[in-house]
Amino acid sequence: MKFHILPVVTFLMVVVATNAALSPEFYWKSTLPTTPMPKAITDLLHSDWKEEKDTTVGVGNGGVNVGAEKGNQGGGTDVSVGGGNGGVNVHTGQKGKPVHVGLGPYSPFDYNYAASDTQLRDHPNVALFFMEKDLHRGYKFNLHFTHTTNIHATFLPRTLADSIPFSSNNVTDIYQKLSITPGSDEAQTVKNTISECEERAIEREEKRCVTSLESMVDFATSKLGNSVDAVSTEVGKESELQEYTIAASGVKNMGGDRESVVCHKETYPYAVFYCHKSDATIVYSVPLEGADGNRVTAVAVCHTNTSNWNPKHFAFQVLKVQPGTVPVCHFLPQDHLVFLPK
Repeated sequence: MKFHILPVVTFLMVVVATNAALSPEFYWKSTLPTTPMPKAITDLLHSDWKEEKDTTVGVGNGGVNVGAEKGNQGGGTDVSVGGGNGGVNVHTGQKGKPVHVGLGPYSPFDYNYAASDTQLRDHPNVALFFMEKDLHRGYKFNLHFTHTTNIHATFLPRTLADSIPFSSNNVTDIYQKLSITPGSDEAQTVKNTISECEERAIEREEKRCVTSLESMVDFATSKLGNSVDAVSTEVGKESELQEYTIAASGVKNMGGDRESVVCHKETYPYAVFYCHKSDATIVYSVPLEGADGNRVTAVAVCHTNTSNWNPKHFAFQVLKVQPGTVPVCHFLPQDHLVFLPK
């Protein structure tokens, strides 16, 4: 049999073009047709993957340029979870550089991590973690809901993300592809994030850092199946650190004590999420009202089995409890999300 080469080539070009046109949003909707996309995801999608305002994603000359305008730091007091290199940033509004109260290079949601006495002494009252018993109408928290990482670090299509190395063995290549200067703050941030991603998981936990939305969907569905809900914290407006009260409408349990996949956005030039499956979590929807009238529908994740966490983890030292004794909870920042079975 003789093949007609022109039609074959034309067909392959159509296939390649069609696959290239399948956006991450389309992949989500085709894989999770009954799961609305939460705001934590829609905020990170490009419009047709073209240049948008302050963010550019350029491919050429064998490299990828991911650029973003740096955010401004205003006055007032700002306590943000997970900012900088995965620590807690406290901006006092004073002249000069902001104070950085670091939890080390790793995120506070890495349960292998142990906080030092110095970190606790420097800023012991950051409301990172709280007790499940606190989740009742009228309870008050001092909170600042903000994006924990660069909001311009949006998703790359999987084909592009997969073409960029993501390994501590390839940092030089990563710097070249992302046009990052070795020895710079950006280079150190890349190293810190990759190092956290390569840390071993705690017992009975499965983790993966995903570099595309498609990979996130694949990880979540491989653990929970395709019938899932996906939720994130939704904030009425950006505001300063203030007192929030659990509103009269009350806390809603979103499904009992079961498996879930929580994905935390990492500090990186493009969207990278640290996702982990936990087998003993309760997810709550918590309506909050700020002192300035701001309304937040916050997602709270309570871990009911913390026996495998590092005994010196920040949560135990702040809450003065022992691993495995009581559920430990935290609010999800607005650029993180959780998948849970329907």
